[in-house]
Order: sequence, then C-alpha cells, then structure tokens
Amino acid sequence: MNDKTVYVCEECGQDSVRWVGRCPACGKWNTMKELHVRQDDSTSAVTRMAMAASGADVRTARAVPVQEIQADREPRIDMQDAELNRVLGGGLVPGSLVLLGGEPGIGKSTLVLQTIMRLKGRKVLYVSGEESARQIKLRANRLGGDADVLIYCETLLENIFAEISSVKPDMVVIDSIQTISTGSVESSPGSLSQIRECAAALLRYAKSGGVSIMLIGHITKEGSLAGPKVLEHIVDTVLQFEGDQHYMYRILRSIKNRFGSTSELGIYEMRHDGLRQVDNPSELLLSDNREGLSGVAIAATVEGVRPFLIETQALVSTAAYGTAQRSTIGFEGRRLNMLLAVLEKRVGFKLAQKDVFLNIAGGLRVTDPALDLSVIAAVLSSNVDAPIDADVAMAGEVGLSGEIRPVSRIEQRIQEAQRLGFRRMLVPHHNAQTLNEKEYTIEIVPVRRVAEAVRELFG
Repeated sequence: MNDKTVYVCEECGQDSVRWVGRCPACGKWNTMKELHVRQDDSTSAVTRMAMAASGADVRTARAVPVQEIQADREPRIDMQDAELNRVLGGGLVPGSLVLLGGEPGIGKSTLVLQTIMRLKGRKVLYVSGEESARQIKLRANRLGGDADVLIYCETLLENIFAEISSVKPDMVVIDSIQTISTGSVESSPGSLSQIRECAAALLRYAKSGGVSIMLIGHITKEGSLAGPKVLEHIVDTVLQFEGDQHYMYRILRSIKNRFGSTSELGIYEMRHDGLRQVDNPSELLLSDNREGLSGVAIAATVEGVRPFLIETQALVSTAAYGTAQRSTIGFEGRRLNMLLAVLEKRVGFKLAQKDVFLNIAGGLRVTDPALDLSVIAAVLSSNVDAPIDADVAMAGEVGLSGEIRPVSRIEQRIQEAQRLGFRRMLVPHHNAQTLNEKEYTIEIVPVRRVAEAVRELFG
C-alpha cells in the first residue's frame, strides 16, 4: 500500500500533482490544499465498516444492459414539511445523501431537528459533534414533536458506524460533517482529507443500505460551503439555508439535486418556537404603509414555479463627497450599474453625480431578471420624489437599448398580483400579445420601452 499526494482546489475541486499558487481552473489564489490518497487494491477499513453497517457485501457490481434496468419513479419520504418537500423535489429519496449548508446561527440544526421530531413511524439517529445531548434535548422540548429520535454525541466515524449497526436507523443526521473524523486519515477534523474520506464512506453506506443521510455543513465568510468543493460532487443534493440574522425570514434553496429541480424555493419565518412555514410570502413581504412614499415599486417575481410580490426600495440623493456611491442589498450591483446606464443613455436622467441605494425588502436575494423594471421605477420615483400608485405592480427585463424584454411565467405573475388586490400591472408588450385579457380583472398595461413605462407611471 502506497500513499499518493495530490493538491486539490477548495473552490472548484481541480487537482494537481504539484502545488501551485493559483488554481489553473478557477483562477483563485492559495486554494490548493494537500490531500493524501491511499492507493490500495483492497477496500479501505472505513469503507468495509460502512458496508458492514449496511449489511451489504464488499464486491464489485456487474454490468447490466440498459433494457433490464427498472426505471420506476423514485419513492419519496414525506418530511412533514411542505417547504422542505418542495425544495427536495417531492420528499426525501431513500438512500440519498443530502448536504444542508448555511451560516452559523442561521437555523440549520433547528430546521433539521424540528423536521425529524415530526417523522413518526421512522427511527432517526441524530449524530451531534458540536452539542451535548442535554443541549439538543432543551431545543427539542422547545420545538415540540414526539417522533422516535435517537441522540448520539460522537465525532469518530468508526464509532458512528458501530452505533448505526446496533440501532439500524431509517435515517441518519450528521451535525456537522466538519466535526467528524476517521482514524484512517492522519489529519485534523475539518481538513480536506477528513471531509472527503468521511463523506465517501457515508455515501457508500447510504447507497448500499438504502438509508437516507443528511449532512449539516458550515459556510465560509465568502459564502461557500466550508471545506472542499469536492464535497458538493459527492452528495446527491445540496441545500443552502440563507437569510439575514436581523430579519425573521429564512430561504431554503436547492443548489444541486439529482432527484429534482434546482429552481425551487422554501420560505420560513424564524420564531421562538422554531421555524414556521410561510405559505403565502407575498403578504408578508409587502408593507401596508407604502401609500404616498417615493422610491418604492412592487415587482412580481418567480422563484422556480412559485410567484410572489416583493418591494423594491431605492434612495437617490446628491453625492456628498463628489464620488457617487452605488450600494445594493439583495440585488446584483453590476446589474444596477447597467440599469443606471440605460436610464442615462436611453431616457435622459442624469444620475452620474448622485448616490443610488437599492434594497430588496425582507432581506431576500433575488436574481430574477424580471425585477429590472421595478428597479428602474423605484430609482426614478426616488429621483423625482414622486410616489408610484400603491395598486400598481410590474414585471419586465430591461435590455441595453432600453427595450422591455419578455419574461417567463407571466400568467402566474399576473394572477398573484390580481389575487393580492392590485389593479394595474405593467408587462412587456411581447408577453401581452399572448394573453387573453378577458380572463383577468386586473388592468394589463403593455410597454415596449423604458420611456413608455415612465410615462405610464409618472404621466
């Protein structure tokens, strides 16, 4: 048995036979970390232990003709949480390995614990490497639920597999993967080698035993999953739990999902007794006191297949120090600069010497291009200090020539605005041509260019 040393980039997973200061794939500096790979013809000890815990034989699989493979739909485990089921693609697939990432204190452990405490009829093993059993019990009492959950505080992978062999759970939760280590790797917990080896062994157990495993991972200050990028390549599903700790809302996104869509979104509200599912985010994200306020525009956005309305807030003021500032929260800064350039070139509003601040209300981070029209409307409203009517919503992508480009799922956006009592909605002209306006009680206003939208909003 020989050990081979390779260097792996923490950002993209690119490997190299020698250390380099800059990753040749992603271009990041000082991200190449040393990794020892064991070259052994026999199965490693930790892999044999994973196979023994699952009751499977350690042998290679045989090739099967594609015609003989059964392609039935994957069965799903109902997680008793509509938001989590939606993001997972309809529920948790047995034998899958799921990674849940998020910033410290955002509520990852709370979300997982309150979910498994409601899974009646299934035995769940909760392995904690960060908290004591008493701490978990206090949290469980606050969250409620009476499911069959076993708490096991351990950080050594070999002991975890021994406990799994003893209790035979239906589902395993690891909190967190950065604290787990194996004796077969000579490095500290959380290192590239430890995370890779532990995750690979857990994946082998999940696939061979048909037991779902949920890993909880940390987020670095750059916003990426702590540890290597290769961890995302190993798991079946990567979920990201995000939100500002100063706001009550939490967003659950799917970054990777081998069993469903990656465009779904789950919304929660953080309360003293846990996380509450938000069935209707539009009513919570819209304030009731926007009447007569300038710099506020309502956008109809879609995340996955879920429409909701959000407030776009802008503040335009004279630059205090001669150099104009551009600041955004929840919206891409480069796209804001592009929209401001369109306003100056195509509409004639001079904003080069003015500070522009943009905020998406509620602490949300939105990437829908249909938000462009509301951003421009909010900026102009603040610039001229003229409020937009409170019963007007809008959706449209803005091109560099000042045209309003069509957006997807326009029918769902209009229906959501109509349901919440809005009376007018600005939509791209191309989208309006495909609509039957008699089906809606809301007035649909088609616009071709930004200048037309400005005339409709401000006269």
